[in-house]
Amino acid sequence: MDLLLENGLVYQAGQLQKMDLLIKDGKIAAFGHELGMFLSDIKKFDLTGKLVSPGLVDVHVHYREPGFTYKETIKTGSQAAAHGGFTTVCAMANLDPVPDTPDKLAKVIEKNKKDGVVNIKQYAAITEGLKSEKINDLLALKAAGAFAFSNDGSGVQTAGTMYQAMKLAASLDMPLVEHIEDNSLLYGGVMNEGERAHELKLPGMLGLSESSQLARDLILAQKTGVHYHACHLSTKESVELMRLAKSKGINVTCEVAPHHLLLSDEDIPKDDAYFKMNPPLRDKEDKKALLKGLLDGTIDMIATDHAPHSHDEKIGGMCQASFGITGSETAFTLLYTHFVKTGKMSLEQLLDKMSVEPAKAFKISDAGQLLIGKPADIVVFDLNQEYELKEEDYLSKGTNTPFTGEKVYGKTIMTFVNGKCVYQRED
Repeated sequence: MDLLLENGLVYQAGQLQKMDLLIKDGKIAAFGHELGMFLSDIKKFDLTGKLVSPGLVDVHVHYREPGFTYKETIKTGSQAAAHGGFTTVCAMANLDPVPDTPDKLAKVIEKNKKDGVVNIKQYAAITEGLKSEKINDLLALKAAGAFAFSNDGSGVQTAGTMYQAMKLAASLDMPLVEHIEDNSLLYGGVMNEGERAHELKLPGMLGLSESSQLARDLILAQKTGVHYHACHLSTKESVELMRLAKSKGINVTCEVAPHHLLLSDEDIPKDDAYFKMNPPLRDKEDKKALLKGLLDGTIDMIATDHAPHSHDEKIGGMCQASFGITGSETAFTLLYTHFVKTGKMSLEQLLDKMSVEPAKAFKISDAGQLLIGKPADIVVFDLNQEYELKEEDYLSKGTNTPFTGEKVYGKTIMTFVNGKCVYQRED
């Protein structure tokens, strides 16, 4: 059945306007005013006072299937994405088996299509088994449907391997997406190296492990011409390096995760594994630099790095627990509450960084904007009613986030993928 979304505040072509949106055969058919006067046999939704946005785009999620389905499945991960307003997500390759051959990749892609309730793009691994030695057959992986190449979860440690992988990816016109981390500079750290780590008597992680490898990769990207995308920037030095690279015309993009924008290591109240993620929460100056970089365009987009874990993997202290934090269901609402409602950024800026810009950077032509003839991938938010983030409301298997219990605005009301409602709030 065709659908009419009436009286919403619609974000379209860079502007917020009160109007109707018609969905016909799964696609956006028309924008206008009082369209219902001319239509019959159609399902109508009165969205007065609600925001109607392009479905959000997340280029960085971990769905754990195959291999780790006790943490998350494709079904639960994609349901969580829909709950958070995301209609297109890009799933990382740190699975078991790793999708490092065409056959393994094809099986994951088939499962994504079968079980996913949102559009799922699948990364293929850069190297065999996510090690730093043997580069995979990237041409065959592209032919098998790879969205891009990434070893996220493991930085490529060998410069020669990275250089050759970049050359191959560039020749295939494919993005190379990197978890930037020099393992030789980690020293067993579990949180940011600094005063708070010393107070909690926990081993620290140097920001240098990120920025030094980023510097290496940016030089290699300049030489090879590859589209290089840096995952989850967390330090002020990384922001400066990225700013310099862009000023020199290097073909680079980057992302920042919501938790790095919202928290610093000073916010860690105790040895609590829900605050353990990689990269770790950095200091206040890093947090300020990340927001500044996001607002001035140095950082292209926001990506959640949704990384669910089981309860058992997150109990006890940081030294024993797994790295990672969930984000699909909390990202928009937290950022809207902390940044838009406080005047630190506009609603348009937030929507751009969570929909338009990621789709543009990765050339995802059917996502990120509301355009006539395009798939009706749409999210409806209630920006006015305050509510509390509760574990029992999460659709992800993972509840590993320190934001549970916060009072926020921007609740998802409905999410549509190809005109089909894949999430609807239960009143």
